[in-house]
Amino acid sequence: MSEKIEANSEHRLLLRQLELKDYKEVKEIMDMVYSNIDGAWTRKEFSNLLKKFPEGQICIEDKGKVVAVALSLIVDYSVYGDKHTYDQIIDKGTFKSHDPEGDTLYGIDVFVHPEYRNLRLGRRLYDARKEICENLNLRGIIAGGRIPGYKDYAEKLTPAKYIEMVRNKELSDPVLSFQLSNDFHVRKILKGYLPDDTESRAYATLLEWINVYYEEKEKLLGGKKTVVRIGIVQWQMRAVKDIDDFMQQVEFFVDTVSSYKSDMVVFPEFFNAPLMALTNEESPSEAIRSMAEYTDEIRERMIHMALSYNINIIAGSMPEYYDNKLYNVSYLCRRDGTYDKQYKLHVTPDESHYWGMRGGHKLKIFDTDIGKIGILICYDVEFPELARMLSDMDMKILFVPFWTDTKNAYLRVRLCAQARAIENECYVAITGSVGNLPKVENMDIQYSQSAVFSPSDFAFPHDAVVAEATPNTEMTLIADLDLDLLKDLNTAGSVRNLKDRRKDLYNLSWVLRQEE
Repeated sequence: MSEKIEANSEHRLLLRQLELKDYKEVKEIMDMVYSNIDGAWTRKEFSNLLKKFPEGQICIEDKGKVVAVALSLIVDYSVYGDKHTYDQIIDKGTFKSHDPEGDTLYGIDVFVHPEYRNLRLGRRLYDARKEICENLNLRGIIAGGRIPGYKDYAEKLTPAKYIEMVRNKELSDPVLSFQLSNDFHVRKILKGYLPDDTESRAYATLLEWINVYYEEKEKLLGGKKTVVRIGIVQWQMRAVKDIDDFMQQVEFFVDTVSSYKSDMVVFPEFFNAPLMALTNEESPSEAIRSMAEYTDEIRERMIHMALSYNINIIAGSMPEYYDNKLYNVSYLCRRDGTYDKQYKLHVTPDESHYWGMRGGHKLKIFDTDIGKIGILICYDVEFPELARMLSDMDMKILFVPFWTDTKNAYLRVRLCAQARAIENECYVAITGSVGNLPKVENMDIQYSQSAVFSPSDFAFPHDAVVAEATPNTEMTLIADLDLDLLKDLNTAGSVRNLKDRRKDLYNLSWVLRQEE
């Protein structure tokens, strides 16, 4: 029959749910595949399974004949935990373990007609199972996997060593190698899972596939968004008469961006620099300390804007001066009325020389109604350790308010931001200011091309640039960011930077203890 299949390549494959009338063909395959471990289930057992959970019993037919099958149940995994047997799950063919209110899809079986194994039908069935799991909003898929290849190595390898070598592709197992290639990982080694499985020496792998789309409970209001809209302001530096004049410009952009139903608006680093010209201080270090006196008022007024315009605001960055110490700080003003802040950790040589500015000591991840975000001010994005630490805290979007005077300075920020997006499988939004401030020393000229970057893979823009401003022109960018694409990338990307880190060789840690 194999030769006939190869000669006639016109198959008619159909993925569908199993029906009771399929039992005869299912039994035929099971008797072939499991001839050494009891063969097929009875018709009554097959009927019980269909009655319990018809949606979970699927097959592939070719020209009307069943050639591949996948069977599953829904279980409350806390009832069984990691120590259970196959018999406990199927419960003598009654399948009483099935719980429609359970949290886990349990894979009972997958089998393919021996003459169809060259068509990769098993992969189609696994993909269909994952789709069922996602559509039913279950935590993931659990399955007990045989390791039939172990019979040839049982005398010289422990089960753990055998599994490790299969995982590292030093050995191949007809079942485990396939399951690992389908994004399952070995959660535990089970002894006695299938006592009659002599090929596996009664050992089995407890396999798990995690549903990254699982939601604990869907809320009618206030649930986390999967598509986030952000607005970034490429800010024009211009002279102002007073702080009210300055805040009028700020409110214009908050109003404009919020009118597009954006979730977040971002301003550049030192966007309040025009106020420095109002201080009448000749020394740059004195001027920026005097400008810091406006910071509290600007923050409070922007918190009010966040509330009244129903938008989260990243207030670029502003100088903060206390205890005779000058810092550069970015405020996150949430639309629920709360706020938080991130200090710039690395100061540039100019900031230190002209202003006597110093770096902060804490790195924070921010919980928002659009998910977890990070903020790195300008120079900080050029230190990859910081973004990696934020990524380890589940950051999805990194915001980088910056100020640069020349194109080469800008390119340092831009290229590092693009690298952070790829390394950490996240979105990165950068924004700076344009124009000039003739009477403000060390802030006199600006260069910016604001942008939003994505990881580089098929699901994202071909050049990994979601949106990009015109260089040196005052404008706003509005961009929609699909957070679900990041989940897909993490589990099924062409490369998986976060998963593939060699944690057995190196790690990253924060030396200075951070206060709560």
